[in-house]
Amino acid sequence: MKNKTLSAVALATLSLTLAACNNKQAGGADSALVIQQSADVPTLDPGTTYDTSSGQIVENMYETLVGYEGNDITEVKPVLATEWQASNGDKEYRFTLRDGVKFHTGNDFTCADAEYTLRRNLVTNTADSGNWFLSESLLGTPSNASDDTSITWAKISSAVKCDGNTLVFTLPAVDPAFLTKLAYIGQGIVDSKHAKEIGEWDGTEATWKDWVGKDLMGSELNKQPSGTGAYKLVNRDANAITLTAFDGYWGETKPQIKNVILQKVPEEAARVQAFLKGDADFIEVPRAIISTQLQGKDGVAVLDDLPNTTASGFSMNEKIAAGGALGSGKLDGQGIPSDFFKDPDVRRGFVAAFDVPTYIEQVQEGKGAPRNFLLPDSFPGYDSNLEAAKFDLDLAKAAFQRAWGGQVWENGFRINVSYRAGAQAQQTAMELLKKNIEALNPKFKVNIVGKEWSELINSKNVPKEAMVLSAWAPDYADPDNFVSTFYASNGYYGPRLNANDAQLDTWIKEARGTTDTARRDELYSQIAKRAQEQAYYVIMPASPTVFPYRENIKGVSADTFNPMIAFTSGTYWKNLSKE
Repeated sequence: MKNKTLSAVALATLSLTLAACNNKQAGGADSALVIQQSADVPTLDPGTTYDTSSGQIVENMYETLVGYEGNDITEVKPVLATEWQASNGDKEYRFTLRDGVKFHTGNDFTCADAEYTLRRNLVTNTADSGNWFLSESLLGTPSNASDDTSITWAKISSAVKCDGNTLVFTLPAVDPAFLTKLAYIGQGIVDSKHAKEIGEWDGTEATWKDWVGKDLMGSELNKQPSGTGAYKLVNRDANAITLTAFDGYWGETKPQIKNVILQKVPEEAARVQAFLKGDADFIEVPRAIISTQLQGKDGVAVLDDLPNTTASGFSMNEKIAAGGALGSGKLDGQGIPSDFFKDPDVRRGFVAAFDVPTYIEQVQEGKGAPRNFLLPDSFPGYDSNLEAAKFDLDLAKAAFQRAWGGQVWENGFRINVSYRAGAQAQQTAMELLKKNIEALNPKFKVNIVGKEWSELINSKNVPKEAMVLSAWAPDYADPDNFVSTFYASNGYYGPRLNANDAQLDTWIKEARGTTDTARRDELYSQIAKRAQEQAYYVIMPASPTVFPYRENIKGVSADTFNPMIAFTSGTYWKNLSKE
């Protein structure tokens, strides 16, 4: 029996060898860029792309009206639009669109495609997408028409429409972040003729209600994408996605690398082995592996101390759905009640039990610092004078002793917490938390469960989770994108955590409605203080971005690294070459 079973590492190595052989047959190993990661890719449909695993592919297949250049995140530049003008007190925008652009199918890019794309995003606007912030700008609400009956076809069709080959946006109120919202890859322009032919929404008033909130994860466009980007899809299976350079690409910078292969390799050791052999050019690994196993090795280059505009923390669900991580469903030492985290003292106990200094030392090798708020400290509005929550087991013990009128301490609990399978840093953080929680009271049990990325972020599964790592990479460069996302009752995470704080909502609404920088800073400081006191998240420390790459890959540098885009290399694949 033993000889019939290959180890996970052996299986992964075998798959990589086969992939390398296939790659050579397809045009030579030097013509392909190979990326390995632990996560799967939930979707290739830009209309529902809202995770970095999907985004790194979609951003190379599709393009937006505007985008970023180099490492600058402060100003957007023309992409599929060539220019734009604002009028009516910045509530109307007129975009002149680029001529001579082709989709991967050979269809011409026209204003009708841009109109269809943005309307489709407003119509569908699912919980798995980032279309809520587009809807906020254009319809005045983050909801779709199923949840907000004030949304009508007339509102949608008048918010975005074509005037000849000019795309016109009409906003109900001023939004200083509107242009940067259009740079998000979720607004990547789709081939409307192709989309309709393969069974996507037909773009008409007669059918729009049938598509409100429709799940697009497995859409036909996900299976058969067609964008204007420098790369197009060749093949996709459970373990690999292959793309090739689009010969009809309009841009001045033509892709130098012919093929790109993204492989799902769950085992970290297998990724490291492939990278050192030169069978992978970029791999997903934590800092500790880079410094101990990769740094200084032949053919390896490392880019470090890069800006980190991601914020993350362990979220605590205040109303866990039936069938989820409840165990017995009671506070009896064998599970937890659905509203276990409703008591702020439970949350405070978990926050105080997380050993941030040890995490920084072990996982981040001493780099980075604690954060007091789920907002990057490089962003406006971050109050550096507010001390971060402390790791203090005495505070944690006292909080747990108060929780649920003493029942938590007396009866104990058993809780299941989830992390993305293969994400070593997440696993280590949860192991630190587990160790300290269980050391407080022998009746406390924390079970750590690794799950697929697509499973964790699926809107149907989210309500069942008790605690997961909630992370955010900015969609647009404004503090509201983080603060509303994490802390507003109607933000991205608020409904998922069943958290509702009227005071925070009031401050957030005021902050996003004023251009007074000083007042906004004051409001964000108040929000940070209250959010910390209520312990809504176990906040992860800031960490400089670092990643390894094979030194024969050219085009990677601090000058080209942009944290708003390009999740693999800091720049688009078309800007890379391989010697």
